[in-house]
Amino acid sequence: MRTLLPSSLVAVMPRCLQQARQPVPDGLLPLRLGDLTLGRIHPMRAAVLAEVWPELAMRDGALCWDAMSWDVDARSERVGQVALALRERGAITGWRGERYACEHPVEDPATARGDVLFRLERSAFRFFGLMSRAVHVNGLLPGARLICGRRALSKATDPGKLDNLAAGGLTADEDLVHCARRELLEEAGVPMALSAAVQPRGALRSTRMEPEGLHDEILHVYSLQLPAGFAPRNGDGEVSEFLTLDLETLAQCLAAGEFSVDAAAVSAFGLLHAQALADLRA
Repeated sequence: MRTLLPSSLVAVMPRCLQQARQPVPDGLLPLRLGDLTLGRIHPMRAAVLAEVWPELAMRDGALCWDAMSWDVDARSERVGQVALALRERGAITGWRGERYACEHPVEDPATARGDVLFRLERSAFRFFGLMSRAVHVNGLLPGARLICGRRALSKATDPGKLDNLAAGGLTADEDLVHCARRELLEEAGVPMALSAAVQPRGALRSTRMEPEGLHDEILHVYSLQLPAGFAPRNGDGEVSEFLTLDLETLAQCLAAGEFSVDAAAVSAFGLLHAQALADLRA
């Protein structure tokens, strides 16, 4: 790695990874389904939750929902009603009309996925502190260069920040590779014939507090080797421009905080992957 990556990039990588994995603050209320802890909620939100979710009981310092005997659709219907009521009260904003899957906890969610417990509007996940999943793709060009997008100023999160070539949340019941290829087409205009070569490079967990609540997301990292001269084109209005960065410039942008937290971590994580380094030599 030292013979390929500049020292400035090696130096900034640990900070990028640390910023993405911040400790979960003490004092958050566990959200439990039966005996399973699914999320963590700020205690100041307990009052509004009591208004819209009266059957949610406080026991042993946790908010408990006794619905383990229900099926997935019934749980999804009820928690969806709660989320709509919170939206009406202004407690949940940025409604997307897309649902994420809340999974049964597993020992290592970066390497395994749990069974779906319920499906819920994606903008509600941070309010409840539920774990979600996202796919990020590092776009690699010959000559050890990366293509990065700049998030549009209209984006609700991290407007104007630099991002990976393509990234997006994993919707309920969606395949990871399908998500990666969909985002590549929508955000960067990568043809399906080209995105078929996208390669998995592992996953990492990102946790931090945001104004909406606890951000807890598994970032599935992919890389795509692009041909020389490839020119990305955004198709969904979420990217304002694309930049081609050599590794020294990438290090400067990471050090200056120009990337979103998750995109910075994905760039560092992807470049630390041995196969990704081989891709850069192409």
